Amino acid sequence: MRIMAFDYGTKRIGIAVTDPMQIIATSLTTVHPEDIWSFLAKYLSEEQVATFVVGKPMQLDGTASASAQYVVGFVRKLKKTYPSIAVAEIDERFTSKMASAVIAQSGKNKSKRQDKGLIDTVSATIILQTYMDSRH
Repeated sequence: MRIMAFDYGTKRIGIAVTDPMQIIATSLTTVHPEDIWSFLAKYLSEEQVATFVVGKPMQLDGTASASAQYVVGFVRKLKKTYPSIAVAEIDERFTSKMASAVIAQSGKNKSKRQDKGLIDTVSATIILQTYMDSRH
């Protein structure tokens, strides 16, 4: 069973998944928030997911950021729609900066480095990897 992670944003949701043995975290795609439920329905009809991991936007002082309210609603609906799938939340501070650094180090050109969708999927992958590392 896979683990699926989300970098939730009001314009895009970055999504990453593990392989079925939960060893490797991989960027999957970005989806518009309006399309997330149809995307999940299709994906979950083909793949088994044990856990959803959602990045929780936090301020530097550890309090919830302004965008946290959207994540709370998303998490609530995930739990209600898929009650058999565990939901974990993980601090996502710095993931976008880390994602931008990873993309820059990969040698991508400037337009690729500024591609918000790419940043969101890499951020979701970092969230997923952080979750996986925290379990060991």
